[in-house]
Amino acid sequence: MIKWPYLSQDLGIEIVKSKGAYLYTKEGFKILDAAGGAIVNNIGYGREEVGEAIKVSAIKNTYVLPPYSTPEREQLLDELREHWLPPHLTRIHLSSGGSEANESAVKMAIQYQASRGKSEKKIILTRSLSYHGTTLNMSGISGHAARKRGMESYLPTAKTIETPYPLRCPLGSFHPGAKDYYLDNLRKVISNYGAENIAALLMEPVNGSSGGAIHPPEGYWVEAQKILIENDILLIADEVMTGFGRTGFKFSCEDYGIKPDIMIAGKGMSSGYAAISGTYSTDKIAKSILDAGYLVMFHTFAALPLSCAAASSVLQILRREKLCEKVAPLGARLKQKLTDALGQHPLIAEIRGKGLLIGIEIVKDKEKLISFDEQERITEQIISMGLEEGVLLYPGGTGEYRDIICLGPPYIIGDEEIDLMVNALSKVLNRIQEKYKI
Repeated sequence: MIKWPYLSQDLGIEIVKSKGAYLYTKEGFKILDAAGGAIVNNIGYGREEVGEAIKVSAIKNTYVLPPYSTPEREQLLDELREHWLPPHLTRIHLSSGGSEANESAVKMAIQYQASRGKSEKKIILTRSLSYHGTTLNMSGISGHAARKRGMESYLPTAKTIETPYPLRCPLGSFHPGAKDYYLDNLRKVISNYGAENIAALLMEPVNGSSGGAIHPPEGYWVEAQKILIENDILLIADEVMTGFGRTGFKFSCEDYGIKPDIMIAGKGMSSGYAAISGTYSTDKIAKSILDAGYLVMFHTFAALPLSCAAASSVLQILRREKLCEKVAPLGARLKQKLTDALGQHPLIAEIRGKGLLIGIEIVKDKEKLISFDEQERITEQIISMGLEEGVLLYPGGTGEYRDIICLGPPYIIGDEEIDLMVNALSKVLNRIQEKYKI
């Protein structure tokens, strides 16, 4: 009988303990979690301080309806506003995960446009290569083919712009005209659907695991936001994976000098200790929705007191130990060592990313950027071989764009863990190269 998970995707391991940056199996095998779970754990596992905060809250305030105030909620809101959020994002809506938070963001954008008497502005643009969640709506509008399979007849059709992908730009890899090419595409899509019909663009400033840490050409996002403002289109930034220090900034929007109208961030907010995400917006948007008499509905387990307590504790640890300040130098060392060891490897098309979100794109033909056939399941082979080397890697790709390995370890790693990741990847890729005689 299959016990877990729902489908028979058993990885053959049972994790009985997690501590620091490591996982421990039932058999006592020690595994470096180079994935940070699902690129979620920032402070490391097993922090007693966070566990104690959860325990106290679970006993004191087991469940309180989300609209009511509690000390745990107030503490988290103060922490976010005083130390983390961009100053213009003053309104906070909490939910249980990134999918819910993205749904809330889309609802807010459409309600905001309707509250202004512009109910025809209801199209949510997304990007051709993207991921925003597992709900039906988010699955439909995300640019992730593999996670739509079997549901295509029911899902909403995504209306997309091209994802700026310097490696695979149609003009040529890292073409000097790439930025203008992708900006022209944005203009053409807006013209095609009509600015008067478009509510918002939902985007990841840096692609998460769907694209494997793809950064757009320099200056792209600043100019893209200008185009959106000119066309009265909101900018929604999905920072579920990149928020709270992952790329070396509190939020990756800071890196690009843009100010989203709505932002979503989760994962690192609680570092995996509890289920929580946030949708953050401006006073202008919230007031317009309120004045129109609309509701921004909560989820049953949104802002659960123990989740708020966990998140507050995690965020305080990040600040007190200055962990976010360590991300950029750690990431630079990791990326440099990967480049030195594997930059010329025949299977690697690109090593990219910033901070502790690194993507490694694997190809069959490096010169022509030809991927392995999907049935070869190269990513699955690499993940499995990585575990044999004592390292848990994170799979990336969308099915159409595939075989991308992501690294997103906790911020507490050091040179020992960096070397372990690099050595494991070297051994695994050499095994793949030998197997396919490349």
